[in-house]
Order: sequence, then C-alpha cells, then structure tokens
Amino acid sequence: MTAAGKLFQRRIEDFVCEHCGEKVIGDGYTNHCPKCLWSKHVDINPGDRGAECGGLMRPEHIEGASPAYRIAHRCEKCGFVRVNTVQKNDNIQAVIALAGRN
Repeated sequence: MTAAGKLFQRRIEDFVCEHCGEKVIGDGYTNHCPKCLWSKHVDINPGDRGAECGGLMRPEHIEGASPAYRIAHRCEKCGFVRVNTVQKNDNIQAVIALAGRN
C-alpha cells in the first residue's frame, strides 16, 4: 500500500509517447497513449510511479464488453501485465484493430 493507504493515486501529467511520439495531455487518469494505445511500466499501483522497470507496454488484446472495454498491456521488458480501461478519447480505429486480433 502507498503511504496514504490508497492503491490509486491520481497524477495529472503530460507525456510524449515513447512508441509513436504523440504528445499526450494527461487528466490524472491517463495511463496509455490514446493514439497508439501503448503504455509504460512506471507504476506498481496506479499513479504511484513506484515501478523501476520502465519498459514499454504493448497493447495485447481487448477484454470485457461494451461499454466497459479494457486493454490488456504486457511489458516488453519484464512481462508484467496490467489491464486499463478504454478511454473516450482513444483512437477507435486502434481499439477496433486490437479487438480484431483477439
């Protein structure tokens, strides 16, 4: 657990996607690039920035059903898997392409 006793910490941070170069404006819940859907292994618990790995996380497949679709990401460096909710500003074509790989 975190020092505050919460497993989720909201962090409003902008970043440049290390996979596609997109400049992403964070809202405190942003955990992947909305253009290419890639993520980065920076957290142990969402928002804590406690992971030392830092590897890029490939979007592997879509889980769930409408309207609660989730993207499963796998770290290319260490193999860690985390599931993140599809966001309303995510590139729908990228989501559909990923779902088609299931």
